[in-house]
Amino acid sequence: PGAGSGAAGGNAPEVCAAAQRAGETAVRTYVEELGKMVAAVGANDATAARTARDRISTALTDWRSTLRHESTRAEDAQLKTLLADMAAEVGTLGTDVDSIDETELDRLRQRLDQLCAR
Repeated sequence: PGAGSGAAGGNAPEVCAAAQRAGETAVRTYVEELGKMVAAVGANDATAARTARDRISTALTDWRSTLRHESTRAEDAQLKTLLADMAAEVGTLGTDVDSIDETELDRLRQRLDQLCAR
């Protein structure tokens, strides 16, 4: 409710689409690679585990970069702020896969979805 509800204006449809695609890709990669990493650790395959961990890190870095970029493009002030905040939050997730909270990833995507509601 209040100022935070409803869809964003201006060029929000394009900005939202790019940010949402990046989020979906990052979360999908996270889930897929986490499974591979767990399997590799179980099989004592350090190389495969490291590769999966690196792919997760890259996916999160790419998501953060896209959020920052789209934040600079956004004409809607709320959307601009949300994307910048999300980029900072994705940045705090860091590259320590063990400390990433999947519910936090989901919460970030839901915030974006709410503001970008069609």
